[in-house]
Amino acid sequence: MLHTLAVLVENNPGVLARISGLFARRAYNIFSLAVCQTENPSLSVMTIVVEGDSQVIEQVTKQLHKLVVVHKVTNLSNEAVVDRELALVRVKVKTETRLEVLQTVDIFRGRVVDMGRSNLTIELTGDKEKIDAFIKTMRTYGILELVRTGKIAIARSDT
Repeated sequence: MLHTLAVLVENNPGVLARISGLFARRAYNIFSLAVCQTENPSLSVMTIVVEGDSQVIEQVTKQLHKLVVVHKVTNLSNEAVVDRELALVRVKVKTETRLEVLQTVDIFRGRVVDMGRSNLTIELTGDKEKIDAFIKTMRTYGILELVRTGKIAIARSDT
């Protein structure tokens, strides 16, 4: 099972290496990792997606808490969250498929960010399932290049 951890860390050089090293030493695979500075410039948040059962996640959490640079670890898997990924997809287009691709981009609420004679670069945000479905659809036209972020997530506001 995949788990999403939000790890609040000091915003210092080498912190990412220490955290990823902890996972590597224990042979836990990181499926996705996104890091950014928070509203407090001295802190960063790492959104880490890792596979494991509850015992593995508990062990990882304990190990993370031992690191001085870690301020807080939250398992977002058990919370209501808003999560997103970003994908940039360069797709091959021909005169006869350009309109069809543009209509598909519109259906997925994507945005064309670059246009050439024989290709389009599309920006798409959404959850994993939406990005996966879009990529699957675009494969029929021919994906020339694909880059994708990892998941970012934040707990939903209490209402």
